[in-house]
Amino acid sequence: MTSTLIVLAHPEQRSFNATWAAATRRACERTGHTVLWSDLVAMGFDPVESARHYVEHQTDTPFDALKAQEQGAQDQKLPLDVASEIAKLQQADRVIFHFPIWWFAPPAVLKGWFDRVLAHGALHNVGRRFDNGDFRWRKALFCVTTGSTEAESSFKGKEGDIQMLLWPAAYTLRYLGFSVLVPQIVHGVHGYHRDERKAAMNMRLQSALDGQDALVAGFDNLPLMEFNADSDFDQNGQLKPDSPSHTAFIRHDP
Repeated sequence: MTSTLIVLAHPEQRSFNATWAAATRRACERTGHTVLWSDLVAMGFDPVESARHYVEHQTDTPFDALKAQEQGAQDQKLPLDVASEIAKLQQADRVIFHFPIWWFAPPAVLKGWFDRVLAHGALHNVGRRFDNGDFRWRKALFCVTTGSTEAESSFKGKEGDIQMLLWPAAYTLRYLGFSVLVPQIVHGVHGYHRDERKAAMNMRLQSALDGQDALVAGFDNLPLMEFNADSDFDQNGQLKPDSPSHTAFIRHDP
């Protein structure tokens, strides 16, 4: 049986993001999935990694997040909230994230979830990453809203290319070995629309909700984001001259 973890990063239960996540949950349940659920704000998840989460940290020693996580994983003494989220990730065949774009990035609580839950030593180390990552047979999907229009969010849009804005979060999952699907995005979602523009937004929102059953049912056939393989880089971690470039973040000399 397929297990799906749904991660919601939005503070308002009545928001479209939360409604969309609930639609994903119902779609997964209707297809017989085991559904795991992480509503980060409702859980009160602390996004700030710090020494206070590690009771055995020596106060006279500067806090090193990677070393603290590695030692916590080794001793099986990771913080309880982190250990719980790690257990969900390890059980899940798929992870579906629901969040808005705020200030050209995912909300801070989701970045903090990455910082704390994707713990060094527990879910990755130098030998367990990218092509050799623990999650290399699993898939992840971002379901995202923007306040900007589709045109403004395009590669030549004033708000910046949404695919590039999402790339760091996607590459975080790629680091763990995940295959990451091309994001599902609903544009122009905000509370300032009036009259015809509000009606048009509501139609976009309803279309996304109505399509979630089909999206979940066809999950394995959705297109994937392209990333470079480990073999595309030389011994210094530089892109080889004959390797493809899939993003402006990793590219050849002009």
